[in-house]
Amino acid sequence: MGNACAVIGVGQTKYRTKRTDVSIAGLVREAALRALEDAGLTWKDIDAVVIGKAPDLFEGVMMPEAYLADALGARGKPMIRVHTAGSVGGSTALVAASLVQAGVHDRVLVVAWEKQSESNATWALSTHPPLSPTIVVGAGGYFAPHIRAYMRRTGAPDHIGTLVAVKDRQNALKNPYAHLRIPGISREMVESTPMLWEPIRYLETCPSSDGAAAMVLASEDAARRAPNPPAWVHGTAMRSEPIFFAGRDTVSPQAGKDCAADVYRQAGITDPRRELDCAEVYVPFSWYEPMWLENLGFCGDGEGWKLTESGATALDGDIPWNASGGVLSSNPIGASGLIRFAEAALQVRGLAGEHQVEGARKALGHAYGGGAQFYAMWVVGSDRP
Repeated sequence: MGNACAVIGVGQTKYRTKRTDVSIAGLVREAALRALEDAGLTWKDIDAVVIGKAPDLFEGVMMPEAYLADALGARGKPMIRVHTAGSVGGSTALVAASLVQAGVHDRVLVVAWEKQSESNATWALSTHPPLSPTIVVGAGGYFAPHIRAYMRRTGAPDHIGTLVAVKDRQNALKNPYAHLRIPGISREMVESTPMLWEPIRYLETCPSSDGAAAMVLASEDAARRAPNPPAWVHGTAMRSEPIFFAGRDTVSPQAGKDCAADVYRQAGITDPRRELDCAEVYVPFSWYEPMWLENLGFCGDGEGWKLTESGATALDGDIPWNASGGVLSSNPIGASGLIRFAEAALQVRGLAGEHQVEGARKALGHAYGGGAQFYAMWVVGSDRP
């Protein structure tokens, strides 16, 4: 893994449907300034900036990173853009971590964002192949058949997705940055909302959010001088696979399994449910919690829905998932993966506020994107590896 790397600063904006008060530049700067404040640094202390963004079509602005250098204090400094579809927030953090681990830079600012209100991501995701009409509308239209396949394969009862939707939204009530804060959220409320893509109901899907997240990653020397506790990076991994190939398992993709195995090996983890204290996992549709529980090795095949039903992933369970409210509660697409990584870091730093998991010392951050084909993960801990 090379040199030690740590998270010493985290910054987030409030996530909401429309941030009409700021431009994209103002949005990213807001998150970056909060990360710098947490790290006790100024713009001039940053050696390089790594910026992450989902497809340009989501906002209709080509190469937006080109004009954001000034807003992020990057004039005259190295600036890299990362793009791996919906997993981009996670892979952006990993690119930045690699610069620190390689000894190239001491302090790297990581920023990712989305301003969905300025375009139409669902329309952008409704692709039109040559010479044929589309049969998929938005990400939900693509993923719903995979969820139905999971239900058939495992015999999961219909209400499991509802349980996840309620749990994550209850967690969001403890997170002041969360977009969806729904007092009195209940199974009855979720089940009364319209079916969008069977079996995904309206309140079983993620919102469209404006927002940005930022982190400062630092070398060991820089981390030792930081004013607040660091989150040490114990392992990092990225994997991808083609969206179509013979025999591809879209319910539990091999790239996800391989990515998890790699990051666990680096972090010395053999039993993730027992050895991790919490996880921030990319769950844009509620059924993906039980699906990813299996894919990430927290339980055996066909057991994910039982783990969810048992309450194990609740804030007071033995392996809390998405204590922040997760993607189901805030979804600025380009930033959603970075939020998972940042929230995992906040947990092991003991700085997660009301949604802090008591005694959290080791956490997983996870992001996926495209047609469940791009994966980025890291394990962070309160102790130096």
